[in-house]
Parts: sequence; C-alpha cells; structure tokens
Amino acid sequence: MRLFTSAPLITSSFVLALGLAACSADTTKPSETTEVQAPVVKIVKDDKFTYANYDKVRMTHLSLNLDVNFDEKILDGTATIDFKTIDPSAHTLKLDTKDLTIRSVQGLASSDGSAGKWVAMDYTLSDKDEVLGTMLSIPFSKGMNKVRIDYRTSPTAEGLQWLSPEQTAGKKKPYLFSQAQALNARTMTPVQDTPAVRITYDATLRVPDGLLPLMSAEQGGKDADGEYHFKMPQPIPSYLIAIAVGDIKFKAINDHIGVYAEQYILDASAEEFAETPLMEASNAKLYGPYRWGRYDLIVLPPSFPFGGMENPRLSFMTPTLIAGDKSLTNVVAHELAHSWSGNLVTNSSWRDAWLNEGFTSYVENRVMEDLYGEERALMEQYLSLEDLKRDIAGAARPELTHLKLPADLAHPDDAFTQVAYVKGQFFLMFLEERFGRTEFDAFLKGYFDHFAFQSITTEDFIKYLHDELHVKNPDALTSDELKAWVYGPGIPATAKNPQSDAFTNVDAARTAWIDGGVVGDTSAWSTHEWLHFLNNFSETLSKEQLEKLDADFNFNGHQNAEIAFAWYMQAIKGNYSKVDKELENFLMSVGRGKFIYRLYGALAGLNEDARTWATDVYAKARPGYHPIAQRRIDLVFLIADAKAKAKAEAKGEVEVEVEK
Repeated sequence: MRLFTSAPLITSSFVLALGLAACSADTTKPSETTEVQAPVVKIVKDDKFTYANYDKVRMTHLSLNLDVNFDEKILDGTATIDFKTIDPSAHTLKLDTKDLTIRSVQGLASSDGSAGKWVAMDYTLSDKDEVLGTMLSIPFSKGMNKVRIDYRTSPTAEGLQWLSPEQTAGKKKPYLFSQAQALNARTMTPVQDTPAVRITYDATLRVPDGLLPLMSAEQGGKDADGEYHFKMPQPIPSYLIAIAVGDIKFKAINDHIGVYAEQYILDASAEEFAETPLMEASNAKLYGPYRWGRYDLIVLPPSFPFGGMENPRLSFMTPTLIAGDKSLTNVVAHELAHSWSGNLVTNSSWRDAWLNEGFTSYVENRVMEDLYGEERALMEQYLSLEDLKRDIAGAARPELTHLKLPADLAHPDDAFTQVAYVKGQFFLMFLEERFGRTEFDAFLKGYFDHFAFQSITTEDFIKYLHDELHVKNPDALTSDELKAWVYGPGIPATAKNPQSDAFTNVDAARTAWIDGGVVGDTSAWSTHEWLHFLNNFSETLSKEQLEKLDADFNFNGHQNAEIAFAWYMQAIKGNYSKVDKELENFLMSVGRGKFIYRLYGALAGLNEDARTWATDVYAKARPGYHPIAQRRIDLVFLIADAKAKAKAEAKGEVEVEVEK
C-alpha cells in the first residue's frame, strides 16, 4: 500500500498528526534587534520530563538579573517570568526547578487596585524527584501575567561547571560554563524546562573584574555600572539558554563570525574554524537564510563533555576539535546546521529527538559534500553507519532503536544515541533518494520556513511530508517503508549502504599490514581513513601486533583526539599496557564523553586489573570532569562492579557444586 492510503497508517500517524499539527507559522526573518513573536501553536502536553502545565499556562519571556559568584559557585539573583494563560480556568503557574533555593516570589498585580506594583505571592515546592527535580507552583489571580522569583543555584548544579584557576589553561582566573540540554536549564533558573515551550530572554550579569561573560544571545556589552547585558529576541526552548564566564578572548573570522577562547588556543581555533563562513553560505544556499544575526563559536575548557552544543549565536565547542588540519570540522558544520534544524525547528519532546539530530546530521553531511566533495561525505556516512550499528547492537530493548521513541523513555539522555543522529540522517537520505534531490531540497527549505520558531512532533513532520511532497509523488514511498523507518526497530532494509573507494584502498592496506606486506604511502590519508583502518581489524590484535602497529604509525599520544581514541580502544581490547601512561594523560586531560565513556567502559569490562587501574585514574580525573560526565562514568563503574560481582558469585556457586 502507498503512504497515507492504508488504514493502519492513517489511524496511527496521519490522524494523530492532524490533531497535533501547528496551526500557523511565522516566517519572519529577524534582524539583530527585531523582537520575534512566538507563533500561535496548538499545544498538547506530550513531555513527561517536565512539571510545567504548559498546555494551560505558558511562559513567553525570561528576564535574568544575576550575580556570578565564584567564591560560592552559585548564580544569585532574580528570574522574572512573563506568561500567558492558555486555559481560562487555570490559575497556577507550574515551573521546573532542580537544586534551586527559592527565597521569595512576587507577582505584578493588574486587577486588584495595585496595578503596576510587585506584591508578595504564595508558592509551594514539591518533593524532589531524582530526574525531574522539584516543581515550583505559583497560584495567581486573574489578569496577572508576570512573576519575579528571587533564588540562587546550588554549587553542585549539574548544568553548571565551576572551574578553579588551576583547572584552566591560564591558571590565574576561574571559569564557568553551562550545559542546559536536556533537563539542566532548571538547575540554572526556574523555567518551563521543555522543548515544547519557546521563550525570548534577556539577562543582566555581574561578574568579577577581569572576566568576560557570554550568553547564547546578542552580546550587549558592559555598561557604566559594570553590568553586562544580553538579549535573545528569537523564541528558543530553554535548553538553549547558555552562559560562559572566564578569561576569554575574541578573534574575528569575518564581519559576523568569530571565535572566543582562552588565549592559549585562540589563534589555533580561529585557524581551525576559518571555513565556517563557507559552511554558513552552503547552508543558506540549500535551506534558506541564517536567521540569528551573528554566529560565533567558543572553545571551552577540555572538561566540556560534548563535541559541540548548538546554543544559538554562540556554539560551544570542545578543544579536541583543534587537530591542526581542519579534519574534524564536520562538528562545526553540525552545530551550525542546528541553526536550521533544532534551533529554528525544534522537537517538542525528547521522544522526537531525531527531528533535531537526524535532520542536523543530514544537513551537516550535505554541507560537507557541497564544500569538500562526495568522497568525504561518503566516508563520513560509512563511519556514522558503523557507530549506528554499534549502538543498535547495544540497545537495551528494540523500542529504543525507533526514531519515534517509546512513551516510557526513562531519561532524555537515552534519546541521544546514534539512532537519533544517524538513523534519522539515513531516513532523510532514503527520502532524498526516493523523491529526488532537487525535490527534496525544495521540500526541506520549505519545511524550515513553514515551521520556523516552532516546536513540532514526528507526526507533524509526517503530515507535512504527505501534504507537500508525497501527494505529488504518490508512488515514491509506501506506508510499510515509512513505518519501518519511524516506528520500527533497527536499520531498515531500504537504508543506503555507502561505499567509499578510499576505504577500499584502506582495507587493502590493512590486509597487507596483517600479512606482513607493504602498506604503501599513507602520508595523504585523512582522519577518516585512519579511523577506518583502526576500527576494522576483524580480530583482537596481539601485544606484538599492537607494538608493531604503534612503531609503524606512531599512534600513541596522537595529536588528533579521534585517532588517539581509536588507537586506545584497540590497545585496551588487546590488553596492551604500554599505552598506560599516554592513556592516563588522555583521560586526565580530555572530558569529552564520546571518548571517555567508552574508554572507561572498555577498561572496566576487560578484567579486574584493568578495572582497578581505571578506577584509580578516574579518582584523580573525576574532579575535573563535568557533572554530566561524572554521573555517566559513575554509572559505568557501578554496572561493571555489579557484573563482576555476579560473575564471581556464579563462579563460586559452580565451584561449590563441583566440590559436592
């Protein structure tokens, strides 16, 4: 049967999409200072990871006035929230908080004779939930639409990392940076912390002398009173609120793109990211204009747990991208692409995370092809597909390999696997192949324009796909194919199987090396070729082979973090202890989760000696890791210890039975 013609698909997807689809779209292209009004959207509450009653009372604007207190490691001040009542019978504003100290709440009265005056308000705090935090409930009277909350954050807030001067490169001044995605905006400020709610925001910050604050907003600069001001006129979800404060310098790349970083890495970062304007031009050519004013990047300290974070106007980047040869800048392309997919059009719940990450991975790959050629795009597709296969093989249950994730998703972090990124990307590649690139490019450009500044569901996308593309090409896609991609497990049979001539040559070189033959000239190999070479040995290498591999190619302590990681994974698998010194230095100096989670996991699962060694290294490295990374690695060791204990107990039971 064809798409949207079979009864099962109409009932499960099409009708649902009709019920949830946005009512209108705002295609305004904002300037630097233009206020952008959030579009009128029919909101159906579909996010279980928030206390907010956003289907009844919805935030529209956040105004922060905060002291950045490095001595106490807190943000301290007020959050003023504008809201609108969706349901006339609702008289309580429900907000998300986590580990915040609420000192008082005031409301701006408008119907009791004291219009324009702030009045004290009652509020309640729920018991704390380990994942969701604490609900802040504020009853309000008819006509009230603004509250001001006096609060402070916790020194251990998961969304904020406070670095001492000794933990920075300069060693003289402290550093603060945030990571709000997925549920950590509520550790920074009271907010309706769900991607379904988009807000504008402004902020006033006071910081110690000699430090520069930045936010994911227009950087308003410092006034005569020493306060810094910021303004985000475009409506964004709360997870895109971001702050960084430190001994930060700036270097321009062009008139509206530049790099912030500590001095030690500033010039190298600007050089590494010099092609960002080309990426912006490629995106705009394919998918419409960039709508956010400036696009800057900030290279954070090594403890930043991600490759990048798409905070609007100011992408946060890991220093592990500074390889010296622009070989890892696809991450820059990814974060920039989020300016269209994710920031402009956003998933309304984390069950639909593929709408953010799958679209962005697809756009990223198209930009890399446009700028650097088809062969590089193919190599990156191949490597990504290998990562997807690994994540699918390790999935706890089949439902977690669906694009539309199950309603019982335990934590939003579980949504950020290669399923969202790569399966989502390959689904769009499949649609491109079926409908044709020219048609699909026009469709995506229209999609970004139609849903600009809105948060949508998977079913909204399916309906738009039907209305704008499938009705014109009814034979291009079947309902069974669509269901297999969106609501089915694993990798559908219709997925592209990317083949790279460069990788074919690498496979031949690897075989020659294993057989003791001549590998040939590898001096021109790209990072992608080296990763393919290292990741695809069919058997665990012996200690002798690993020693020869390092002697031949100098992998140990490699400057390129991706290559170093791939080498260390092979060395751990082969129990090759000669890498211990360099591996410890890597774990002590790199906080990017992509690397350290798998390295610790491999060590913890290898044997008791490796687990003990890794535990000792982690004890030293842990204080320098981000709270998000600490939580993840704590769990790695907890699981490894439990498995080791169960294995030992099982072995003991076997021995007892033999003795009997």
